[in-house]
Amino acid sequence: MKVEKYNRELKMSLNKEWKKLFLKRLLRFAVSIVKLANELPKTPAGFAISSQVIKAGTSVGANVEEAQDASSSRDFVQKLSISLREAREIHYWLEVIKMAELLPSNNVKDEQAECSEIIAILTSSVRSSKLKFK
Repeated sequence: MKVEKYNRELKMSLNKEWKKLFLKRLLRFAVSIVKLANELPKTPAGFAISSQVIKAGTSVGANVEEAQDASSSRDFVQKLSISLREAREIHYWLEVIKMAELLPSNNVKDEQAECSEIIAILTSSVRSSKLKFK
């Protein structure tokens, strides 16, 4: 019985640490997206895309942060789902930036890779949360 309790507590502790690390990762991603948006050309397209990129890129972490204080399990899943949608949106805009050659591909590559990993993590989190709270 004591071993089971220890294992549960250890799992909860690791889960809390993982959440902290993921939230820090999302914050770093948001900052890199803001910096990338500031590099976009000062043209009508650059301004429009910059606005979209900043909104979506900063919203991912903000919604995961908000999910930590969700009022219910359903609210938690909804906030994670919003984060996932925003991550997919930013991935789209990064591809537009690359294809429209608004920035050199090398300037976008790291953010695209990080965004893909964030999408994978959020997809898994949403799926497992839906199963857990059914």
